[in-house]
Amino acid sequence: MAKTKKYSGQEVLDMVSHYMTESDALKVKAAYEWAADLHKAQLRKSGEPYIIHPIQVAGILAELRMDTATVISGYLHDVVEDTTATLADVEDKFGTTIAQIIDGVTKISKIQYQNSQEQLAENHRKLLLAMSKDIRVIIVKLADRLHNMRTLGALREEKRRRIANETLDIYAPLADRLGISTIKWELEDLSLSYLDPDKYHSIASQMNMKRDERIRYVEEAVREINDTIKDLELDNVSVYGRPKHIYSIYRKMTDKHKAFEEIYDLSAVRVLTDTIPDTYAVLGAIHSQWMPLPGRFKDYIALPKANGYQSLHTTVIGPGGRPLEVQIRTHHMHEVAEYGVAAHWAYKKNKGSNKEVKVVDKNEQTLNVIQGILELQEDAKNAEDFMDGVQGDLFSDRVYAFTPKGDVFELAKGAGPLDMAFSIHTNVGIKTTGAKVNGRIVPLDYKIKTGDIIEIITSATAKPSRDWLDLVSTRRARNKIKQYFKQLNRNDNIEAGRELLLRNLRETGFDPNQVMTTDKLTQTAETLHYHAYDDMLAAIGYGDVAAPGVANKLTEEIREAQQAAQTAELQRELLEEGHEIKRVETALTQRQKASADDIVIAGVDNLLVRLGRCCTPVPGDPVKGYITKGRGISVHRLGCPNIRAAEIQGQRLVDVQWEDESGLKPNYDADLTVHGENRNGLLNDVLRSINSRTRYVNSVNGHATKNGMAQVSLSIGVKNTEQLTAIMDALNNLPAVYDVERTFH
Repeated sequence: MAKTKKYSGQEVLDMVSHYMTESDALKVKAAYEWAADLHKAQLRKSGEPYIIHPIQVAGILAELRMDTATVISGYLHDVVEDTTATLADVEDKFGTTIAQIIDGVTKISKIQYQNSQEQLAENHRKLLLAMSKDIRVIIVKLADRLHNMRTLGALREEKRRRIANETLDIYAPLADRLGISTIKWELEDLSLSYLDPDKYHSIASQMNMKRDERIRYVEEAVREINDTIKDLELDNVSVYGRPKHIYSIYRKMTDKHKAFEEIYDLSAVRVLTDTIPDTYAVLGAIHSQWMPLPGRFKDYIALPKANGYQSLHTTVIGPGGRPLEVQIRTHHMHEVAEYGVAAHWAYKKNKGSNKEVKVVDKNEQTLNVIQGILELQEDAKNAEDFMDGVQGDLFSDRVYAFTPKGDVFELAKGAGPLDMAFSIHTNVGIKTTGAKVNGRIVPLDYKIKTGDIIEIITSATAKPSRDWLDLVSTRRARNKIKQYFKQLNRNDNIEAGRELLLRNLRETGFDPNQVMTTDKLTQTAETLHYHAYDDMLAAIGYGDVAAPGVANKLTEEIREAQQAAQTAELQRELLEEGHEIKRVETALTQRQKASADDIVIAGVDNLLVRLGRCCTPVPGDPVKGYITKGRGISVHRLGCPNIRAAEIQGQRLVDVQWEDESGLKPNYDADLTVHGENRNGLLNDVLRSINSRTRYVNSVNGHATKNGMAQVSLSIGVKNTEQLTAIMDALNNLPAVYDVERTFH
């Protein structure tokens, strides 16, 4: 990560004087002097004078060339919270606008909440809602968070990790949604350095080791691109290399299960032009020079991202036959890509005055994130519900779909036709009867993909179904459906809730007449904090509580009795064989020692169990068990031949499952067989790949076969199938390896 500049108060004043009028620069100076006076007796956790923090925040805002009000707010953003100054004092000295910005950033520290999580959510809610009124609130807050992340080392580790997690969850995605990539990348890299310092420094070290090689490669690519586009005779073209950020490399290694050595596009080349036609001309020249990789071209100029980002992205087979990523955009697009929404509200010196923010101006504010925040606020029950919606609907991965008229809709990844219908308008969602995707009828549980043309089919007489709550993925759509049913007649909701509960009980094998007695319904309603069981049934009817959850509470005693009876039956069968029943310890330390203590047998946890050595199941594998003579329950993968053999021999099969499919310990045995060409270094490559992904290697054996091939047998320790799959994928990608399989003994 590039070293960041630390500004003095005078340097910030010099920066703003270069783009502000003299009178505006004097206002900024007055704010600095007042902040310095208010904070003069205060120190930061690092021992530095507190005023250093407001100076750095103002400096970051000045780097973005923000307007006078924003830079002043950078100096004063902590005075109301941490000094004797009040909002009224700020308003008297600097006006209403600046007071409103500072109020939006100020934490609500004097209000007592039920828990710290709720208080944190309430702080975020106020911040995001204030942002919906004036976007400069969040720009100041992002600058504040960026400097705090730069100086996080002075805090204790627990607090560093909490703030870093919060930054990754809220602030980095928010910077991304606002298009401020300069802040987004630094926040992500800094967060990673505190959350996984070993991985961060490992990637940074390996990047430094290959730095000279990358510089030579990028210089060669830049030289060839300049030669290629020379004949186009374009004006004001800039071609230069840019390094990838550490967090983006970390995500690629994690998401695609790749080692650092397998990441080839550590650098990219960027081309800046004056006009849009010039960008496409450059693209054509580059594609005529180098072969483009299929599926790696994206046109964000014709279809911009929701945050206003525009660029052409392509990956080609560049110099030396290595992949080369190229981004092509205009100079104005680059300004928006780097500074995002800040670029729209930066100080306009050539207009002679500050450009005031007007969120309602659609020509200036194109981000639908603002409208989304207001809608989520209307629908949320409390602060935590609101923040869940923001993170789920606004900060998740996105897909982009078209209406038949060509309008573009941005939706959370995983959204379906109903989500899109409700995003168009509530009445469209309510009246939906079906959908067409690319001209073909699709079910309502279809998952929209980027580029789909979605036609919503409606009917004036249509009404929502309560089943829709299971089909939608966005908080907005779910809340609108719930609101519809909540507004229905109470008796209709009670009857609908009763029918949903009856259906769920029947589907799970229970007799509703036995379960839905007045006493049991009343008892369950009290447990779930309803005044009467009719209130509980009404809540099921309009979707506020799920029928399966209520059914589980109603049948809790019956299921416990059934499990006790099944336990007694299994114990009786084993004792008739003359076996000793060994009780499994339930303490976590004991669970980690035993190899199969995280297996659940029909709800029983007091039988001897063992994992089959013949197929080495690991958490995440579908498993089955059977009763063995003298060794309790033997657990195997479903495809294991011993399961079929046990069934043929008349041994009783038992339903089993993992208590935690992600794994309770890091070293479940897994046996693999690797098939490949018999070449020098194959075994070393296999070991290197294994050792980079697990530290538990039990045994490795290799031998050559008669047909000139090699076979390597491995026994390793893994946490779950996810880790095992990543290891197998890495082995499959090794040169001369043609197959990797799980071993059956």
